[in-house]
Amino acid sequence: MFKKLLIGLVVVLAVLAGVISTRPDTFSVERSAMVQAAPEFAFAQVNDFHGWGAWSPWDKMDPSMKRTYEGAASGVGAMYSWVGNDKVGEGRMTIEESKQNELVRIKLDFIKPFASTSTTTFTFKPAAEGTQVTWRMEGKNNFVSKAFSMFMNMDKMVGGDFERGLASMKTASETAAAVAKKAAEEKAVAEKAAAEKAAAEAAAAAQAANPAAGQPSAGTASAPVP
Repeated sequence: MFKKLLIGLVVVLAVLAGVISTRPDTFSVERSAMVQAAPEFAFAQVNDFHGWGAWSPWDKMDPSMKRTYEGAASGVGAMYSWVGNDKVGEGRMTIEESKQNELVRIKLDFIKPFASTSTTTFTFKPAAEGTQVTWRMEGKNNFVSKAFSMFMNMDKMVGGDFERGLASMKTASETAAAVAKKAAEEKAVAEKAAAEKAAAEAAAAAQAANPAAGQPSAGTASAPVP
């Protein structure tokens, strides 16, 4: 009896392994959002890991997680590592490619709860409404991730995080654009006022240096009224 159960278990496991092996070898998740701001503002949110706390959906899952920044301050070579609770796990991101206001490509290494490596790409395309930001993650499925995909929809699970992250990025980018616009307007007003003040002071100085300037000359004096 025990032998039959054991044989049956082996058969079931073999069939399960065969089914798991037929799952796709690769995966990809992609979401896009329209940001009503120039590409530079959305690009800045991604190209510097120090700013991810303002919009990353995973930072909100564990506000107390340990963060480490290494390498370049931003752009190619910048590295960000984290260690958090069961929801965010442990991992590391490294920016491998950065094109100003166009693209950021990141190597994403998960350490816990299971080891995996994937590529995350952000693209920024100008549009009539502002900037279309596309967030894409792609990688290879090992046996464990293939088994995992049988019970969990990767696109739905990670895609939801992408959607929340893009919504927060939209807010952060548009706020930064509004702040920059206000600062530019205030600077323009200040510069205009300074130029007008300088012109007035120059005119006053010229008048003081030559009091006769602007006074009617003897030859042009008006004749006395009888």
